[in-house]
Amino acid sequence: MRAQRADCADFPEYAGQYRLESVLGSGGMGVVHLATSGSGLKLAVKIVHSEHAVDPEFRARFRQEIAAARLVSGAFTAPVVDADADAERPWMATLFIDAPTLAQRVRERVLDSGELGRLGAGLAEALRDIHRAGVVHRDLKPSNVLMAPDGVRVIDFGISRPYDSDLRTETGKLIGTPPFMAPEQFQRPREVGPAADVFALGAVLVHAATGRGPFDSDSPYLVAYQVVHHEPDLAGVPAELAPIVARCLAKEPEERPTADQLITAMRTLAYPAAGEDTRAFIPQPRRPVSAVVGAVGAGAGAGAGIGRAGAGQGFGGSAPAEKPWSRRGTAARKPWSRRVLTACAGTSLGRAVPR
Repeated sequence: MRAQRADCADFPEYAGQYRLESVLGSGGMGVVHLATSGSGLKLAVKIVHSEHAVDPEFRARFRQEIAAARLVSGAFTAPVVDADADAERPWMATLFIDAPTLAQRVRERVLDSGELGRLGAGLAEALRDIHRAGVVHRDLKPSNVLMAPDGVRVIDFGISRPYDSDLRTETGKLIGTPPFMAPEQFQRPREVGPAADVFALGAVLVHAATGRGPFDSDSPYLVAYQVVHHEPDLAGVPAELAPIVARCLAKEPEERPTADQLITAMRTLAYPAAGEDTRAFIPQPRRPVSAVVGAVGAGAGAGAGIGRAGAGQGFGGSAPAEKPWSRRGTAARKPWSRRVLTACAGTSLGRAVPR
């Protein structure tokens, strides 16, 4: 999206102490602005739409988003830097990650098998950390996945909630994005758990592999019906990935793999060489110095030869001309030893003789 000036109509100039510079994107809840902290840190600041700021229930949801994002701030998310849920226009500032979303990447081209494996492994690790914090994201989709150079980041916890949250979905309101919602989100929205995020991960992988969802339709109502009653369309998904995705898209939550199980499966797919030979590498033992010298001595002459190593003198024959920079005599020798190399009957023995 083309950046817009933050001081345009309906855009506040500041969020707390942070001056808003441009608009990065917008959604149903609010607008995300680029900002800079006093120390020069680049931030992404979400400002709630003015019509939502006067809604007490919406403010409660925004507080929950802030709390959830703070709980899971880590290697696989955008850390929360600051927030104010009680401001006239509630806002939250997270670290700005300069990376395209998965949705933007797929518009350029779909991912190959190796990229899909790495994406799946990264998303599984992210979900493991999110679920360990006691949070269910509930809206994992391509536009909420950043493809950073050092790994994926999961963003936007706008409809996430802790497992034990008392905040309930309003009757008749559909919360989520239908192509990436699990059956229980349509049927039993108050019973949604971590398995719903695993279902979304499977749908995200289908989108990344094919450019469409596993339950594709122009109508969100038809999508919802297909999610609940039809089998997913996995045409175009790589053969080695399809069984894993099919398990993620199981209708019943208990039939889906956990995030930890997915990590193992996805790593094998992303890095197949790692599973070919798990034996430890044991280097070959070094050849003794005497054996090396013996080989050299055997090539220098067909009998026994005695040579002295050092001061530019070779094995057998006449010594080469002394180099201008070398120094002969006791002063040039090392004070602690000299090496005598003895070759006899095609074999050599090297030993250090103290002086």
